[in-house]
Amino acid sequence: MASTACFLHHHALTTPRSSSSSSQRNVLNIKPSHLVCRAQKQTLQEDHDGYTAMTRRLALTILIGGAAIGSRVAPADAAYGEAANVFGKPKTNTDFLPYNGDGFKLSIPAKWNPSKEVEYPGQVLRYEDNFDTTSNLSVMISPTDKKSITEFGSPEAFLSKVDYLLGKQAYSGKTESEGGFDPDVVATANILESSSQEIGGKPYYYLSVLTRTADGDEGGKHQLIMATVKDGKLYICKAQAGDKRWFKGAKRFVESAATSFSVA
Repeated sequence: MASTACFLHHHALTTPRSSSSSSQRNVLNIKPSHLVCRAQKQTLQEDHDGYTAMTRRLALTILIGGAAIGSRVAPADAAYGEAANVFGKPKTNTDFLPYNGDGFKLSIPAKWNPSKEVEYPGQVLRYEDNFDTTSNLSVMISPTDKKSITEFGSPEAFLSKVDYLLGKQAYSGKTESEGGFDPDVVATANILESSSQEIGGKPYYYLSVLTRTADGDEGGKHQLIMATVKDGKLYICKAQAGDKRWFKGAKRFVESAATSFSVA
C-alpha cells in the first residue's frame, strides 16, 4: 500500500530592522504555516488531487476562523424587567398614554381605566388602576380670583386651603392613643416633600403627602399633588397609591403621572 508522510512547516516571523527614526513603526512579516504531504508510491495525479483537497480544507478552516475572530456581536442590553432590544430599533414607552384635556395634558398609566366616580368639586377626569382602585388620579378645575398659584402663599399654605383632597376624618368620638395617632384622632397627614417650579413660564406647586387612617389596610396612602393657575382657573392634578403598592412598583406610575401634568 502507498503511505503518506505529512509535515507541517512553520515559517519564522521576520522583523525588518527599524530605521534610525524611532517614530517609525516596526512591521512584522508573517508567513502562514502550510501543510506539505509527500506520498510514496503514488501517481502524480493522486498526489496532486490529495494536495488540492487538503489545501482547500485548510483554506476553508482559515476563512471560518477569520470570520469568527473578525465578527463582534453587540449584546442586547436591557434593564431588569425590560425586554431586550435585540434588533437595535428604538423602543417606545408603552407604559403611559398621552392625554390632552380641556386646557391641560398629562401622561396616564396605560393599564389604568377611566372611572365615572366623582370624588372632588370641579373634577373633570378620573382614572384608576385595573387591579386596585386605591391607585388612581384625578384632575380638578375650579374658578379662582388668583392670578398665580403663588398668591395662595407657600405650598403648605395652599394645601391647607384644599385639604379636602386628602379626605376628612369622619369619626368624632373618643379614642385612645395607639398606632402612632394622637388621642381622639384616627387620621393623619404628613407632608413628605413640597416644592415650587416653573413649567412653560408658569409657577407650579408640587406636594407629596402620606396620609394614614386607623382603619386603613394599606399602611397609608401616598398622595401627589400638582397645581397651577391659568386664566382665572385653578388646575389640580392628584395621583395616589397605597403604601404597600407604592413600594412594589406603583410609585413610578403615580409620580410620572403627577409630574407630567401641565396646562396647555
